[in-house]
Amino acid sequence: MSEIPSPQLRISDQDRESALTALGEHMSVGRIDIDEYGERSARVTAAKTRGELSEIFLDLPGPHPAFDGLKAAVAKTEDEQTPPPWGGLSPAQRILGALLPLLFIATIALIVTTDVTWWFLLVPIGISVVGEGIWGKGWENAHQKLAKQRRREMRRRYEDRRGELDG
Repeated sequence: MSEIPSPQLRISDQDRESALTALGEHMSVGRIDIDEYGERSARVTAAKTRGELSEIFLDLPGPHPAFDGLKAAVAKTEDEQTPPPWGGLSPAQRILGALLPLLFIATIALIVTTDVTWWFLLVPIGISVVGEGIWGKGWENAHQKLAKQRRREMRRRYEDRRGELDG
């Protein structure tokens, strides 16, 4: 049976990083604002014991910092999990998504430079319609989820850098 660690135990730099990551999560979901993030992150940096670090999170729900390099600093819910590479798109979706704009450009160039009529534009339009029919709105939603995750990550990095400069 394991003992409950004492709040007087000293913390490591890894514990402080875990706390800063958890604070960033709270700020990204709007529980604390940027000024409060700055104040709390300064307290995290100055904290020396587990008790001091835990006090910073008393009024906040999880995530809380992980101590002694335990697994992850932030416990994420299922919808906050990092999306798979390419937003969960299949290889066929990625290839079609990359080739479709090129096909439109090539079709327009072909129409302008040769005697091919405008109806030839129906080829890339048809491919778009078939792709939408096969993959549905999931293709669009995967892109939206990936963009949302990227925005969240960029905001977190911005706040981390700002905290380093202010601290």
